[in-house]
Amino acid sequence: MNIVYMGTPEFAVKALSAIVEAGHHVTACFTQPDKPKGRGKNMVPTPVKEKAMAYNIPVYQPVKLRDEENVSIIKKLAPDVIVVAAYGQILPESILNIPRQGCINIHASLLPKYRGAAPIEWAIIDGEKETGVTTMYMAKGLDTGDMIEKTVVPITDKDTGITLHDKLADAGAKLIISTLSALENGTAVKTPQDDSLSCYASMLNKDMGRMDFSKDAAELERLIRGLQPWPCAYTNINGKTVKIYEADVIKTDEDMKQAAGVGMIIAVTKKNFTIACGKDALMIKKLQPEGKKMMDASAFLAGNKLEIGQVL
Repeated sequence: MNIVYMGTPEFAVKALSAIVEAGHHVTACFTQPDKPKGRGKNMVPTPVKEKAMAYNIPVYQPVKLRDEENVSIIKKLAPDVIVVAAYGQILPESILNIPRQGCINIHASLLPKYRGAAPIEWAIIDGEKETGVTTMYMAKGLDTGDMIEKTVVPITDKDTGITLHDKLADAGAKLIISTLSALENGTAVKTPQDDSLSCYASMLNKDMGRMDFSKDAAELERLIRGLQPWPCAYTNINGKTVKIYEADVIKTDEDMKQAAGVGMIIAVTKKNFTIACGKDALMIKKLQPEGKKMMDASAFLAGNKLEIGQVL
């Protein structure tokens, strides 16, 4: 089939590769404009743009997709289907109605759960045991269109936003090939979503990472894993911001709970330190001090004195 592909971040790269390698004709890729990065503010292409250029696929980077000029370009491309994966712009009806097979979205959750911008991270933060990928027909609402296929991906106790992202990118690449085959041979189904089962995965922001030690340690441990690689969970130690990358939940008895205040350091060894929480405690194992690289807690403790009774 002739396909127009729309995607921007790393998540969308594997699906693009799978579509090309499966023999479909990707006539064009639409992705977000290049952005300045680093101290030199050099313009950096999106991951999808880099991959498309490697395949010699024409690339378009409109600031506003809905502009008539871009709608006209897509009409001339005459795609059988438009495939979308984390593109970053809402498709107007004028584009949704162009391809004869519709616009298909690769969404990183088991819809109708986790509609919205950050389904991967919220699945971890909320303590889900599984998530997955859904292919769906795009409609006017936010991730509300009819579903076509799903694939389930388990979430382990050690998964972070990074590792789960990679698993779902692989799963999405396989699923879109199956969905395109179903579209080609006329077996693709349309399963309406049950709106009563939906929940919204809102965009992430930096304030979400601020650790509130009055919460349960288990909840904070999931926050640490879910907010990677951005914005990351963080606290303040000796007047400086420290990002936390890995921690274990330590069960505490009632006597220790009464003796320790929320946010109090209750244990310090050469390898790690432990912080009292609203319920149980967190043993910090990996962190990143302000202005430095990520390191084991042992390396941090070698150069920073922490004491039992200190409150973060």
